[in-house]
Amino acid sequence: MRNLNLIPAVIVATIAIAIVLFVAFHFIFLDLFVDLWWFQSIKLEQYFWLRLLYKFFLSGAVTLFFFTIFFFHFWIASRYLGLNPQDEVLSNFDKNVKFQKFSEKFLYGSVKVYTPIALLLAIFIAIPFYNQWETTLLYFFGNRSGVTESVYGNDISFYLLSYPIYRLIQPELLSTATLIFFMAGALYWLEHIFVPNQIKELHPGAKIHLGILIGFVVIFVVWGFLLQRFSLLYTNSHEPVFYGPGVVEIRYQLPLIWLGILSFLAMAVTAGVFIFSDKHRIITPFLTSLAVFLCVLGLTKVDFIPEIIAKYIVNPNPVKTERPFIQHNINATWDAYDLKNINTVDLPVKVNAAEDIATWSSQKRFENIPVWDREHLISSYKQLQEIRPYYQFINVDEDRYPILDHTRQVNLAAREINTSKLPEEAQNWENIHLRYTHGYGAVVTSAAQDADKPLVWYMRDLNMFSSAGLEVKHPDIYYGEGQYVYAIVPNKLKIVDISGSGLSSDPGISKDYHGEGGIQISSLFKKALLAFYLKEEKIFFSTNISNESRIKINRNITDRIKKLTPFLHLDNDPYLVVGKDRFYWIQDAYTLSDKYPVSKLEDFDFGKDRQSFNYIRNSVKVVVDAYDGDVDYYISDPSDAIIQAYDNAYPGLFKNLNEMPEELRKHLRYPRDLYQLQMKVFAKYHQQSPEAFYEQGETWQFATVRDKPVMPYYQTMDFGNCNNREEFVMINPMTPVNRDNLSMIGVAGVMDKAKCGLDYKPGITVYKFGKDVQVNGPAQVEALINQNPEISANFTLWGQAGSSVEMGRMIVLPMGNTVLYVQPIYLTSTKTRIPELTRVIVSIGDRLVLDTTLWSAFNRLKQFYLKDAAEVKETGASKAIVKPEGE
Repeated sequence: MRNLNLIPAVIVATIAIAIVLFVAFHFIFLDLFVDLWWFQSIKLEQYFWLRLLYKFFLSGAVTLFFFTIFFFHFWIASRYLGLNPQDEVLSNFDKNVKFQKFSEKFLYGSVKVYTPIALLLAIFIAIPFYNQWETTLLYFFGNRSGVTESVYGNDISFYLLSYPIYRLIQPELLSTATLIFFMAGALYWLEHIFVPNQIKELHPGAKIHLGILIGFVVIFVVWGFLLQRFSLLYTNSHEPVFYGPGVVEIRYQLPLIWLGILSFLAMAVTAGVFIFSDKHRIITPFLTSLAVFLCVLGLTKVDFIPEIIAKYIVNPNPVKTERPFIQHNINATWDAYDLKNINTVDLPVKVNAAEDIATWSSQKRFENIPVWDREHLISSYKQLQEIRPYYQFINVDEDRYPILDHTRQVNLAAREINTSKLPEEAQNWENIHLRYTHGYGAVVTSAAQDADKPLVWYMRDLNMFSSAGLEVKHPDIYYGEGQYVYAIVPNKLKIVDISGSGLSSDPGISKDYHGEGGIQISSLFKKALLAFYLKEEKIFFSTNISNESRIKINRNITDRIKKLTPFLHLDNDPYLVVGKDRFYWIQDAYTLSDKYPVSKLEDFDFGKDRQSFNYIRNSVKVVVDAYDGDVDYYISDPSDAIIQAYDNAYPGLFKNLNEMPEELRKHLRYPRDLYQLQMKVFAKYHQQSPEAFYEQGETWQFATVRDKPVMPYYQTMDFGNCNNREEFVMINPMTPVNRDNLSMIGVAGVMDKAKCGLDYKPGITVYKFGKDVQVNGPAQVEALINQNPEISANFTLWGQAGSSVEMGRMIVLPMGNTVLYVQPIYLTSTKTRIPELTRVIVSIGDRLVLDTTLWSAFNRLKQFYLKDAAEVKETGASKAIVKPEGE
């Protein structure tokens, strides 16, 4: 009968053990093994163990630390200091023995209560650390940056690396000290209530213990006040004028914080003297310090004093009173957004462009003007080069390659896999995961072209035909920008032609994989575990999977990098590089912080994540092998304190930029998102004197055309910096706020203009136009185009018979002392959506020319300006220039 009675308990225990084992297997064991194998497959096993060690060691250490604190104080309070028996109990043996027995039962019984309570409290207090353990890494592995902020004089690394962890720790330690004080006091009270024969007063040791705990509470409160000083550096109450503290914060609120610290310390000391002193128990000092402290707290909550200061002191003399604080904001923002690499050049504009046209009269100048922009080109790629239903082009990238006789700008795109386009009956497990596993090859076209001519292809088709000599040994693309599912290659499938007439003629499908990427399925154990992990039993039972097969997971390059290094924020525009052996993806990565003192906050979307920050560095260039999936990290900005800390924490993960292979290093570029963000900030902060910054008379905005901002775009051109060598740069035009005339053209590149080699040296040159001559902006040039009768007539004619006329991206280039505009015109069929470059419009000043080639249009403009120059010389007078009202 006894055995029968045990059956329910055995069943319950068995079920409980099974549940625990299932949870452990599914959420710990399974993920741990698959992640380990995945990190091993990309040769980052050491990094995997380091991250695991840091995560669990720091989380466990923090939990153990708080548990030890709670347990120690509970143990001290219950074991040694809580009992204070009467003298007659101590002198009477029987009473003493009875007292000791009862007290020991109470004390040992309380251990069973406060031990789990200590553990639960420790876990509760430590929860914020579990999700921010990498913040702790920055604290332990960070170094000084060498840059000092101007308000308090601290090194910037304090705010980027230490201040966040201090803000995290201080409230946790204050909560811990407060909890222990009240719970230890409660424990002393319970001991006095339930253990008989005790003196009414607490044991002296208990008083000392509680006094120490109060001392810790006082210390952590004072620390909170000290940290509150730094919060003033992130004040946004003065926006939109400037960011950071002003007169009110530094001259009024900061002294209040110091007064609050002094009054709180005085209150704590007088309270301690009153409580623990037997002779000098005077309450007046305590009440006085308490009243002062409460008054200080009250002053921080009222608004009328800051309003009076602002109304009668600051507002009548805003620039004079706020001048140093505005300057702090300007200097900090320049440092935080790395605007110090901007070189401003005042560019006087000549009305007659004849001289500049004569200087630029070289065919080479026009072979890289990108009349094809990627927004229009993607349609042509999809229509002409996807070829098979299971391929797709996702994005078009810009780059430069040595083709024919010099560096030429090209557009290129990877032909990636997309099984969703297969017929529904073909979308089965075997096809998707074993047969149609990867993309194949890429297309490369010239960015420059004459109108009314077909696209110039430098690489095309599945046979990778290239008229420019571009060759790739392994053109298979297993990793890309698409949302890829897992793939298992090589396998035992024989791929037949899509028509069923024999072996496949598609080299991207028929070729076996011979690389080293992916997790090798070398045993039944791995096979079973991967089947569980991917929730697909076919992986285990399929006879087409061999011991040589490898399973490729995390194949989207952005997701792959984020899984490896979640502390990096990724540019929205990874780009493809054609190597001799295979294709590569290069991804710019950023380190961000919202704790740079006195620097303006910005919001920006990095992929799906919207970030708010006031410090950014393009610290890392990430290279992903499109064939094997290997990921390499190269530090591109070693001066960044954040990436230095991560480099110290993860030795071997990051490499120096000079270790990058030359065939990749020569394709590095200025990141698109960083440049856009820097220009957005620079549009206001280029006004570096407090007076000009307050007036905002020179604030810029992105130039607009067709009611859309002209975003930065890439251009390859010889700017005369490196002995006729072309530079690959980003162009960004800007206009005054609410005006359309051009104020500046920003040019961002990475070439070291001193050495003219492959050294990576990012920098921005801003060509700033004077106020004495009006320079047409993109919107004004578009207005000239729309007003031109010849051009309007052609647009009307072309927009008939099932075609539509589309205007592409307007190209803006500084050309000596004038500005060159190029407007491509596309003709698109409403059925096939294959755009054709039908004309180009070239503009200099108020002159417009519509032609089929840039060279011809440029020569016609040259004749116009030479004629104008001759007329001016003959008459001895130039035409008057009428500036727009308000300029």
